[in-house]
Formats: sequence, C-alpha cells, structure tokens
Amino acid sequence: MYVCSCFGITEQQVKKHADDGACTPRQIASACKAGTDCGGCVRRIQALLGRGDCKRGELLKARTESTGTPVGTPSLFGTTPDVRLSDAA
Repeated sequence: MYVCSCFGITEQQVKKHADDGACTPRQIASACKAGTDCGGCVRRIQALLGRGDCKRGELLKARTESTGTPVGTPSLFGTTPDVRLSDAA
C-alpha cells in the first residue's frame, strides 16, 4: 500500500528505511523524499515508525549511560560533542 502518493513510496519502503536506522519522519524524508511535498503522509509515516522502537534511541541511551552525559550537552570547555543531525532521534 502506498504511504506517499506524491513520490510513490510504499509502506514496505518506509519499513525498510526504518530497519536501516531511520527513526523519524525527517530521516525517512531524507532517505526517500516521502513527506516532503504535500505532507499528507507524515502522520502515516509516524504511525509506521511507532514510538520508542528506534534502534538509534537505544544506542543514544547506552552512550549517555556510559559517558554520563547526554549527547549534545556542552562540555566544560565550551565545545559540544561531535553530533551529526543523523544522530538526533
């Protein structure tokens, strides 16, 4: 079934991108453009992604627990850790 009729993206394609690590509609859009035209499919993409099912979220939590500092928190020296947009969930 199509999720994004603007770009012909199916549920299967969205799920594949999610399995590959996309956790947010923005990351899905980056992978396949779904949700970037009319935006009518964004809620469906959110539903397909679910809440809290993101592997990346688990990785970020583990990193926070191991370092004691949440990702993106400024250090005492005025710099922030090297965080890419793709790391933010």
